[in-house]
Amino acid sequence: MPSPSQIIVFATPAFLLLIALEWGVSLWRGRNAYRLADAVSSISLGMLSQTSAVFTQLLRIGLYTLAFDHVALWRNDAFWTSIPGWLLALLLYDFCYYWLHRMGHEVAVLWAAHAVHHQSQDYNLSTALRQTSSGALLGWLFYLPMALAGVPPLVFAIVGLIDLLYQFWVHTEQVRRLGWFDRWFCAPSNHRVHHAVNDCYLDRNYGGILIVWDRMFGTFKPEDDSEPCVYGTRGLLQSWDPLWANAVVYRQLIHDSWHARRWGDKLRVWLKPPGWRPADVAQRFPRPAFDLDAHRVLYAPDMQRSLRWFAGLQFVALIAGVSLFLWHADQSSTARNALWFGVLLACQWALGAAMQGRISLWVALAIEAGALATATSVLDMLHWHWLFKPLAMVLALIAVMQLWRGSTAFSALAKPARGACWLAAALAASLAGDVFLMLPDLFIPGLASFLLAHLAYIVLLRQDAPWFAHRPSLAATLALGAGMYAVLWQGGLPAALRLPVAAYVLVIALMAAQALGRARHLGGKAAWQVAMGACFFMASDSLLAINRFVQPFDGAQAGVLSTYYAAQLLIVQGWLARRASTSGLTRSSSQGTIEGSHFQESSVDSASSTSDKQRAAMASLLAD
Repeated sequence: MPSPSQIIVFATPAFLLLIALEWGVSLWRGRNAYRLADAVSSISLGMLSQTSAVFTQLLRIGLYTLAFDHVALWRNDAFWTSIPGWLLALLLYDFCYYWLHRMGHEVAVLWAAHAVHHQSQDYNLSTALRQTSSGALLGWLFYLPMALAGVPPLVFAIVGLIDLLYQFWVHTEQVRRLGWFDRWFCAPSNHRVHHAVNDCYLDRNYGGILIVWDRMFGTFKPEDDSEPCVYGTRGLLQSWDPLWANAVVYRQLIHDSWHARRWGDKLRVWLKPPGWRPADVAQRFPRPAFDLDAHRVLYAPDMQRSLRWFAGLQFVALIAGVSLFLWHADQSSTARNALWFGVLLACQWALGAAMQGRISLWVALAIEAGALATATSVLDMLHWHWLFKPLAMVLALIAVMQLWRGSTAFSALAKPARGACWLAAALAASLAGDVFLMLPDLFIPGLASFLLAHLAYIVLLRQDAPWFAHRPSLAATLALGAGMYAVLWQGGLPAALRLPVAAYVLVIALMAAQALGRARHLGGKAAWQVAMGACFFMASDSLLAINRFVQPFDGAQAGVLSTYYAAQLLIVQGWLARRASTSGLTRSSSQGTIEGSHFQESSVDSASSTSDKQRAAMASLLAD
């Protein structure tokens, strides 16, 4: 029998076909129901929900099974697998789901998980796939009555899947009211009300399959044609980042709980309804009042045609990758699943960041290549590793050169862009080091290449900051370097390598000190991003040296390569972001006004549509 993950794989083509059908119908009616970035973001969150469920299914199914084995009051598997038993189990599940769903809107910590599903300002079938990755942490509690009633775990899992799949079709504006059906069942009209943030619609219509529960418990509200639904959450996400989408409400709760003065309020923040805040926190950190008209404005960063093509192709690749992952997850080890989950998550984050204009296409591709290089190395997929490891640095080089290429400094060759040159030199030396270390008996040339890369980074970081601007950071990194070298010496570092390794340790400690001093001197997120990258370099090289010269350990290769690529790409992105910010460029989004399913986009300048004049300004800053 297929696993639940494999059933989702089987259902995926049907989901995509229905989405395409809905899109076609909306175009035929002259009301385009889809925006590319929003749909990709929603489906990406659905993919993340399914891939993370591979690791959280113990909470939902495992704890249910444990409860069933120990507290079931009535054990009769023959009944529960009969037609009346299946129907009763589905009815019980839908009843429990109603209360989980309702509490998800009335208890802040549960809303933190469920909010993901409501964040989209569009309402279409892709919204149905937008699901939380943390709901299993507490959601299992609401289904314990079924275990108490003796519903077998297999029956529980199947009726849960049926309840979930049913809810897919109700996320559409293309189906209007359905008469008597709307009075008994959750239908598109009823569920549109549930997703709306209008005052009259807020926190209504929780039913999964049956809307009868809402009528019984006083939470039903019919759709009113005179009050079009406005979708999203009260406190718009305004991001395509899948990690931030899952974390944003938790972050808000942690913030309010931390700053609350009374211990009781620190707890109540998590248990009160969403939006409740202690008086002292609300006074110190006020939030703007809810404005429905402001929520009609769509979050829509500009996307050039190249970015749209990139997003479309990346989306197709992600669908294929997630399908393969889910198909094999039950037969794979936890370590292998964790590795591929990390690759998929990196690709999803990179896609969201690129669509949002936070990183370039080339940086996004470099992130993906680095993730694939790490996985293929750990899994001994050597031919693929030989492709992805150098490719990551090549793509990072292209990201730097792409910016320089559009500048007047490059076209005229009148003024060398020193910053871009030193960054490119560091990446080129790193590329050489990557290749040398993949070849046998070329450790010394590889070490020398990375030594040159770190020296180039030191010069790069000197371009806009004094030498070692924060002396405590210099002392700390030198002390850490000395300690690491002592460990290597005691661990059996070969005599022939003692001097080269000492020079290498000194240079990388100085690079980290320069980066930290620069961050303290300049301030700002971009400078600290570079500093973090330098610290990751120290971590990566420490793991590599310990594994090679002291004691091999499990997970060393994954740790070395993941921190290495994090270091390189943090430095590249942090440097490019710093150049963009100091040039006076700002990123804004193209906004649209929504009325029901209608919106119109107005053109606003953004980083994804930078003019040649702005690129020249960027390049002039890269020059020094």
